[in-house]
Amino acid sequence: MRDIVAAVNDPELPSITIAELGILRDVRMDGETVVVSITPTYSGCPAMGVIAEDIAAALRAHSYESRIETVLSPAWTTDWMSESAKQKLREEGVAPPGDAICPQCSSDDIRIVSEFGSVACQALHACVSCGEPFPYFKTLR
Repeated sequence: MRDIVAAVNDPELPSITIAELGILRDVRMDGETVVVSITPTYSGCPAMGVIAEDIAAALRAHSYESRIETVLSPAWTTDWMSESAKQKLREEGVAPPGDAICPQCSSDDIRIVSEFGSVACQALHACVSCGEPFPYFKTLR
């Protein structure tokens, strides 16, 4: 069952699974029900409702009943992201947490454009060398 849940993609970062993102905390059985524990990347993350629905749908497709639990403590940290998730971010033109380099040209000559990007967990940076703007996935610890 864990493999079914682990394969669910994040709706804001569709090439990355919830397991790679590090928000999948636990999958266990409670009688006939699969109980899935997830932790949001930040409190109030609007994607969590969609993620819960996607998990339930994936399990339902395999004839499992489910209950989704949100676990807030300990809080999610970017340290929980897998290296494969960080690589996928780079490939999509998003600088992963801790990478202060341009995903387009690999220059470290960058500047912050805005602390807020298209989603709350990202900021907008720009490369001074190539001039390209790019999202930066904020480091949270």
